[in-house]
Amino acid sequence: MLIVEELHMLLLRPDGRVESSVSVNRLYGEIAAVLTDLALRGRIRITDDRHPVVEIASTEPTGHPVLDETLERLVPLRGKRLQSLVARPKLDPLDVVVESLVVQGVLVRGERGFFGWGSARTPESDPAPELILRARLAEVLAGARTPTRTDLSLLSILQHLGAAHALLREECAGVSASELKTRIGELVAGSTEAPGAAAGAAVATAIDLAMAAAMMAAMTPAVVVATSV
Repeated sequence: MLIVEELHMLLLRPDGRVESSVSVNRLYGEIAAVLTDLALRGRIRITDDRHPVVEIASTEPTGHPVLDETLERLVPLRGKRLQSLVARPKLDPLDVVVESLVVQGVLVRGERGFFGWGSARTPESDPAPELILRARLAEVLAGARTPTRTDLSLLSILQHLGAAHALLREECAGVSASELKTRIGELVAGSTEAPGAAAGAAVATAIDLAMAAAMMAAMTPAVVVATSV
């Protein structure tokens, strides 16, 4: 399963709505996740400039509809700064991610809100994948499992969204939000050779650093608006 698909499962409430704590910032996290998926499969490169840009390394299809559709949307945006791409609605993978998870039997399409307004809810049809995912992350946080690139990407993105503690409250075994932040930082910092880092340590490190900066910059306007109303 893709990083962006696993992230989406973590962001959903049991009723199929996105958790309110990340509803405003979901876009940034899921774009970051799908770009990470593409980088780990060698389809994009993230430069190590002060303001990193995204370059297309290959347009060869991956065979996965989520990645291939995102890559197609990304090609005309080649050379754009990562900061701007993370906040670009055109790259939002939500619809295709939901469709993929529905096809896999993980989610099911439910009803819309009152009077048929709003987007359709997509509650879990099969809870097993999320339970397995959460158990895996719990073991990583406890030091009982060597983290993969996917694990580290998920934890890093959740932390950058400010949602790691809220969404992994049970998995972090009672540690405080600050302790969890420190733990995730330690895991990411010491993991350049983590299994599953198919894009290599240099790309993985670039992704972590660039995504952190890009998501922080992209989310700042949303935070300002939320705190000023």
